[in-house]
Amino acid sequence: MQASKYIYTYIYDNHESELCKLESKYLFNKEEKDKLLISDIKIEPTCSAFIRKRVDVQLQSEDYLELIEKIKNEKISVDDFKVEYVVLNGDKTKYNDRLDKLRDVGYNINGMPEYYKPKITYAVCCHQGTWYFGTLLKNDFAWEKHNKKPFSYSNSININIAKTLVILAAKNNKETKLLDACCGVGTIMLEACFAGYNIEGTDINWKVCRQARQNLAHFNYESTVYRSDIKDIENKYDAAIIDLPYNLFSYADENTISHIIESSTKVTDRLVIVSTTDITEIVNNVGLTITDHCSVRKKEKANFARRIWVCEKN
Repeated sequence: MQASKYIYTYIYDNHESELCKLESKYLFNKEEKDKLLISDIKIEPTCSAFIRKRVDVQLQSEDYLELIEKIKNEKISVDDFKVEYVVLNGDKTKYNDRLDKLRDVGYNINGMPEYYKPKITYAVCCHQGTWYFGTLLKNDFAWEKHNKKPFSYSNSININIAKTLVILAAKNNKETKLLDACCGVGTIMLEACFAGYNIEGTDINWKVCRQARQNLAHFNYESTVYRSDIKDIENKYDAAIIDLPYNLFSYADENTISHIIESSTKVTDRLVIVSTTDITEIVNNVGLTITDHCSVRKKEKANFARRIWVCEKN
């Protein structure tokens, strides 16, 4: 039996390239390339800020006419369908030719098409000389509603980073128990809850703890936020995410950063840390090994970059 194949297309800005490649490594065990990835691993597009579409391949051929014949032989019968041509990187098929191919596919499906509100969407695409046909699933970007949370701060990480941090920490395992060790107003917690992960948060600031709880409640998410120093947390977790304080309102010196990271190692063996400075020495001093690292620049401020560190206990 032939293994299932899935084609993923990506959307991201250049300054997010490293972040996207690191995320795809944890989802698919390989990096996306040229905003495209083909895998036998099935991932829901909404788990990622960067995956735009997924084609669930049903048929393929190096000969286009043979592909059409295969579609015809499937005798697909369905109403309210739509066919889209998915342009993959390197595909030089011109627009009019793409329209012709959409008609070829549509004529070999029995049923009434529906262009505006289809019940099922099929895709045809070409990559490196091979033609593919299958069903199409799009990322609806529903998680962008979190941009309208009641409380936010200008220095908070954006949704794209938050979603990726959850994936790096959990390695796409929904059974993973996560801790947001400096949760602030809950930006990371919102993305974890949306994706169905078990996450708790803690912060030493009572005001942001209250705001995090209100943000979670606003979207009907249930999760615990502790108003506590991380050193006083007694629960154990599979992984922790730490967005280290860095601005004028929540400044952390080297001693504070060391305290946060070292205290976190008491509750978990795996940390994903966000910093604006090089924390290699601190991480090594508390008995952690850096297994992955990337930088993400802020588009509006080319000189400002966040660094993301994936760390494991030695």
